[in-house]
Amino acid sequence: MAKRDPFKYFKSSPEIIRLPVMLYVRFPLSLRYVEDLLHERGIDVSYGTVRYCWNRFGPMFASEIRRKRVQKLRAFSTWQWHVYEVFLNTKGEHHYLWQAIDHEGEVLENVVTKRRNKGAALKMLRKMMRRYGRPEVLVTDRFLSYRAALRDLGCDDLQACGRWLNNRIENSRLPFRRRERAMQRFRQMRSLQKLVAVDSSVFNHFDQGRTLSRRDICKLNRTAALAKWRSLGAA
Repeated sequence: MAKRDPFKYFKSSPEIIRLPVMLYVRFPLSLRYVEDLLHERGIDVSYGTVRYCWNRFGPMFASEIRRKRVQKLRAFSTWQWHVYEVFLNTKGEHHYLWQAIDHEGEVLENVVTKRRNKGAALKMLRKMMRRYGRPEVLVTDRFLSYRAALRDLGCDDLQACGRWLNNRIENSRLPFRRRERAMQRFRQMRSLQKLVAVDSSVFNHFDQGRTLSRRDICKLNRTAALAKWRSLGAA
């Protein structure tokens, strides 16, 4: 069965549609900043159009990126995960962003919940293990809900806690915090969950670990990532 073309009824070309989505998700820019950057490149669109493209195609692009990365990650044994939760304020309401990364710093999952308890931790861990399998080590802080959730899953022996063991995930929140400042906080839990899911997938796609490779290798990886982005959604 032929794949349906998602750009079929749009007058703009797929390249024009992918560009504002990439600029908005990859960099901590507002909708109006993206509009100004596109105008500099000779593309006359309003910030409302940028919002529409992001809402319509952002989750689709992220889903395609995530599906391909999950297939690669499940082909190898998962060594170590780091899990942490971040406090958020959404229109005066308290929410929590649960984030998980692997031992290389790649974002695995983001889940937004209203509470910080055993049920929220269980939701996060079940979603991760259903998608990626079980790790050999699960590094967390000393929050007791992790131990209770892992006990329900029958894998409480995987947990590792230590004073400096979870330092790797501390810096993984920085891109999200930059996005939060650019958007002047978040307004709805549903839109926040949608944003972090798309943002983490696009960040993984373009993050080449510049400090871990030579410049010539980084340039090749960056070119390959951009070429794959331009092929997303292709029929």
